[in-house]
Amino acid sequence: MSAFLALIAGQPRQKFDPGAVVLQQGGASDHLLVLIEGEVEVLRDEIRLIKVATPGALFGEMSILLNCPLTATVRALRPSTFALIAQPREFLASSTAASLHMAELLAGRLDALNKYLIDVKHQYEGHDHLGMVDEVLETLMNRPLRPPRPAVRPEAPPAP
Repeated sequence: MSAFLALIAGQPRQKFDPGAVVLQQGGASDHLLVLIEGEVEVLRDEIRLIKVATPGALFGEMSILLNCPLTATVRALRPSTFALIAQPREFLASSTAASLHMAELLAGRLDALNKYLIDVKHQYEGHDHLGMVDEVLETLMNRPLRPPRPAVRPEAPPAP
């Protein structure tokens, strides 16, 4: 983790006060955000999924990787500081360490989700709702990838 934080040490920073929305579900962001300090909550459809206070946690990565609107809202619970990584796809392509860090975080989330779904499956075994869990698992495993978004580039000033 400290190697990743050292890798982003020169990136611009932005601070958020408690209650401030860092990212809004359904919105867009062309930055990858990295929590430097503070605590945030992640909400999806107004329901809290998790609280995060771990330096190096990433936000906006699903939108960037899946080429879709932001999938959750991130709101500061305490004063929080983020590193802002512009052109995140290029940043990840240029850094094996950054890509590995993101892959490890995403793998941890996927493992937690799999454990949760298996637990739900065990709880509903023998009930009619079990088919729904199988459908969710099938959808997760076979979701098609979207092509990457083109990089947002500032327009060149007109020639004099």
